[in-house]
Formats: sequence, structure tokens, C-alpha cells
Amino acid sequence: MPPTLIELKDRLTHLTLAPELGGSIVNWTVRSTGQPLLRHNDAQALNTGLPGKLGCFPLVPWSNRVADGGFDCPDGWLALAPNSLTDPLPIHGSAWQQAWQVVSQMHDEVVLQLDCSIPFAYRARQRLHLSEGRLSIELQVTHLAERAAWHGLGLHPYLPRTASTRLRATAGQVWLCAPSKLPTRLDSIPRSWDFRQLKALPDTLIDNGFCQWDGHCLIQQPELGYELQCEASGSDYYLLYCPVGLGFFCIEPVSHPVNAHHLPGRPGLRLLEQGQSTELSFNLQYRALPYPSN
Repeated sequence: MPPTLIELKDRLTHLTLAPELGGSIVNWTVRSTGQPLLRHNDAQALNTGLPGKLGCFPLVPWSNRVADGGFDCPDGWLALAPNSLTDPLPIHGSAWQQAWQVVSQMHDEVVLQLDCSIPFAYRARQRLHLSEGRLSIELQVTHLAERAAWHGLGLHPYLPRTASTRLRATAGQVWLCAPSKLPTRLDSIPRSWDFRQLKALPDTLIDNGFCQWDGHCLIQQPELGYELQCEASGSDYYLLYCPVGLGFFCIEPVSHPVNAHHLPGRPGLRLLEQGQSTELSFNLQYRALPYPSN
């Protein structure tokens, strides 16, 4: 059976969610025109049951890949198994593969919750709110297990991409990667990846983590007639994924770099004791552009 969808509306935009599919956003659109603000998804995408085919999903209790089959915690080694048919490494935590529950719902806001025991006990909570074209997502994780463990958070939005899509997102350095997609070293940002000024996305693949981010980004879509002014908190990093030849890209606010569990100092991860929490938020403000191009 198809998943149950939840709808939120404000004066300008319309949001649909599928709590059963990893607490995912399905679509976010402009009410007056139907213009997608996240990658548009139809019934076929929804019927795959895969959050990675939808508009956005939460990353809990870590983002992206973890190497070496697990990681060290204060009380010993935590073994992890691969959890995706398309990746040989454990990826994106476990919340995206669980059904979330609706805690409360109004016409413009919903609170979702997940009590999970994989790979350790935690509670994740998402609050999604619409107001005058502003989508606010608050993501929190609370550690429930008796033994402390490392936590990280992130969000994985998929955004439309055209030839005129422009991005501004200031960062200080970028992680270069091995063919395994794991980071190898921090380096200066190549000119073609330097988004301190608004610029087009490159034609070559980017699948890298950027650090020393100020939490602000601007996504301009002149061909589609709008822009998104975005702001993250609890996130000093973003992951940028620009696949070649596909009509979307991802800029993901995350609390830590890829494979942070095995990097010196575990940058961005939080060691949580039972009952302790950490949070991340992301706000996306829609604004119509005055003269969309054709």
C-alpha cells in the first residue's frame, strides 16, 4: 500500500511528507503555480519506498559514510553493517530507514518522532513548520542507551538543477576524496568549486564535504523564477553533491565531515551520555524572482 502522506500549507507554499518513509519530505511546491522548490516527485518515486528518491530526508545518528565496519565508543567497538544496496559502506545512520510517528500536527506544522534501537537506542525528533514561504526544519537526537556513543546529524535535500542554477555558499576548505568516496585530506577550494560569490554549478562531478561554513547559502533559480535563501545552525559543514547529467543537486547541512568517526579529533561529532541531546536546524526561505527567464 502507498504510504500515508501529511500535508502542510502556508499562504505561499505546500509541503507533503511521508513519515513512514524515513520521516521524508516528498514535495515542497509554490501554491499559485505548482513550481517545485525541491526535486519534484511523482507516484512512481513514492512507490519505490526509498527516501533517496524523494525531496529530503533526515540523517541520524550520523551523516554519510563510515569506514572500517564501525567505530570506537568509550565502552568499546561498535560494529556496523552496510545498509544500502548501492553503497558498500554503512551510510546516513539508521533513521532514514525507519517509520517515524506523528506526535502533533497543525495546518502549518508537524512534529515527527522516532524511537530507534539501531545501532544503539536513541530518540530522533523533527519539527517542520511553514510560514510565509519559509520552511523550517529542526532536527534533534537524544541518546537513550546506557553507554555513551558518538552522534552526528544532517539533512539531505534534493534541489532542482537547470543550466541557470546558481549557488552561493561560503566555506574555507574542502575534503578531497578517494575513489571510495571517503575523505583523504583537507585542501584549499579549487576555483571551480569556490562559491563565495554566486556562480553556476560545474559540469563535472562534485561529491565532497566543505568545512568552515558560515551556515548561509543562496540557491538562485532564474529559469524557474525563484530563489531560496537558506540558513543552518548546528552545522559547520555542508556536503555538495552535483551528479553529471541529472536534473538535481544536493547541498546538505551536516554537523560533521564524512567518516568523522575515523578522523583525528572526530570533528563535529558529539559524545552523548544517556539523556543528552544535540540539534541541527535548516531554514529555507522562498522568494519569487521578478523576471523568470525562459
